[in-house]
Amino acid sequence: MSAAALLLATVLSQSYYTPTEAQALFSQANEAYSREDYASARSDYEKLLAHGYGGADVLYNLGTTALAQGDVGHAVLALERAERAGGRSDDVEAQLALARSRQLDKVVGSMAEDDFLPRLVAATDGRAVSIIFLSAWLLGFALIALYRGVRPRSRTAVALAAAVVLLAAVPAGLLLAAHAWVHHGVREAVVLAPTLQARVLPQPQARVAFEVHAGLKVRLLQRAGSYVQLRLPNGLEGWAPVDGVEAL
Repeated sequence: MSAAALLLATVLSQSYYTPTEAQALFSQANEAYSREDYASARSDYEKLLAHGYGGADVLYNLGTTALAQGDVGHAVLALERAERAGGRSDDVEAQLALARSRQLDKVVGSMAEDDFLPRLVAATDGRAVSIIFLSAWLLGFALIALYRGVRPRSRTAVALAAAVVLLAAVPAGLLLAAHAWVHHGVREAVVLAPTLQARVLPQPQARVAFEVHAGLKVRLLQRAGSYVQLRLPNGLEGWAPVDGVEAL
């Protein structure tokens, strides 16, 4: 193949599907899943993702397909991404719980203190928090604007209502700030390797600190060459090959 033909093939392979093409491929993948042809279904879902259709529905279906294939690592990865893409629902939670029940790792020990905010953020819906904060904030200032327009005998009630609403916006604002901090400052990943050894130093000769397995969600701290430093939910840290995990 000539260089020009190779370039054209590369460009075409990376082009986006039209909405009609994407819907047809999505339906084709769902049909493959329904007849338990998981390999074909997974291939089609991955094509959609590769071509820019990475919505919550595609990620959820990819996660359930990987789970049906017994690939716990990729199942957790896809389902976590579905949740982050706005697909938080009972179905996603149920599939994540099923995938986690099949993980080999059951992390024990006290949780790291600086994991409190990520856990809090994971337990709350960022979109709902944003709506609550903005609604309370706007309502509070609307009541303040209303204060001068009401009769004097009603001003006390309006002022109290504005104070209550604005005070209620404070915790929502703090929680929204926590979401922003975690989203931009905390890098999480899922272990994809069936078995991943974490060492005390980013060197192949270093002593093994602990061993983890596919499906475990970890925190990424820093990278050194081909190694990345992991932190487990209980605070244990170690260095593992970067190709054994994939960031969320």
